[in-house]
Amino acid sequence: MLALAIFVSGRGSNLRAVLDSPKLKDLIKVKAVVGDKLYCPAFDIAKNFSIPIYSVGKKEGFISFDDLTILFKELKIDVIVLAGFLKLIPENFIKTFRNKIINIHPALLPSFGGAGMYGMNVHRAVFESSAQVSGASVHFVDETYDTGKIIAQRCVDISDVKSPEEIAEKVLRIEHQLLPDVIEKIALGKVFVEEFRVRVET
Repeated sequence: MLALAIFVSGRGSNLRAVLDSPKLKDLIKVKAVVGDKLYCPAFDIAKNFSIPIYSVGKKEGFISFDDLTILFKELKIDVIVLAGFLKLIPENFIKTFRNKIINIHPALLPSFGGAGMYGMNVHRAVFESSAQVSGASVHFVDETYDTGKIIAQRCVDISDVKSPEEIAEKVLRIEHQLLPDVIEKIALGKVFVEEFRVRVET
């Protein structure tokens, strides 16, 4: 069974999508939910599933990334999932868990990624570009925002939308399908990191 830690910053809809996914029920165990503040609505979801909660940072009451590394090794965490986590992950942490950290991004990378490109900022940029399609990307995390190798993407037609909010709604539905699908592929040993590309078996 794949041991997961899921990082969150907001309401936790992707966390819920993973926890509620029938296909993941016998494949994964979420051993920790980590946030970048002392409280966010996603923590309530974790509590309902009796999952331990940690707040990572440098303030009082927070756990450091160094201590989190030790904890994750003790918990034998296999994969770390960034599900709406907004902070940049420190380089040492990424090096320790190289190719074991994945992120879901609400656009078709490499477009509309980078620092500051999260949430409605992304959907507003997509809307104002007059792009006709958007979607979601799941990628490995490296030392900079949204530049790691892409594992999987899914598209959605936005040619008829009237607002960034409409794009957000359409993309979120895609996210809730894509993230559990990718986690399932990882759990089944069907994701391979090759020299220049990630290969996913069907």
